[in-house]
Amino acid sequence: MNETIKRAQLGDKEAYLQLIEHYHFTVEKFAYQCGVYPQDINDVTQEVFIKLYRFLSQFDDSKFTTWLYKITVNAARDYYRKTKREQERQHKLQQQSTVPVLTPEQHLLRFEEDQHLHRCLQQLDEKYRYPIILFYFHELTYEQIADVLSITLSTVKVRILRAKAQLKILLETKGEGING
Repeated sequence: MNETIKRAQLGDKEAYLQLIEHYHFTVEKFAYQCGVYPQDINDVTQEVFIKLYRFLSQFDDSKFTTWLYKITVNAARDYYRKTKREQERQHKLQQQSTVPVLTPEQHLLRFEEDQHLHRCLQQLDEKYRYPIILFYFHELTYEQIADVLSITLSTVKVRILRAKAQLKILLETKGEGING
């Protein structure tokens, strides 16, 4: 199997398909054992092999199945985090639909608050702005942000922490000294 892994790392699609064929059942079984619901196994397994494809070049000579298990655990967690966020969003939308329509004054206030937040976000240095936007507005995980921005996971955590602190200060000024 080591030879197949090396060929897949070099871009051999046939070798990659052999890896999928060889480890597909193992991934499904482990995902199920991790608590993935039967109806979600195919989705999680697909995510595992997508991540495997994306990160196969980063695999070193450690135990392949151990690495694959780590990917499976993370894929299962990510899947349910995403599912939970989607359910919460649906619940929130349902609650909002039962709330009376905003008055023009309420709508204007909400618009002004959104504009204030936008202006404050724009004042952040982009190294802080991008991670916080990806996390809160696009709901990416820290790992995904690290991948998108090509930075380490610890850098993502530090930048989001600093961005939140800076944003809090900017928001508390209530527009004082804000450009635009």
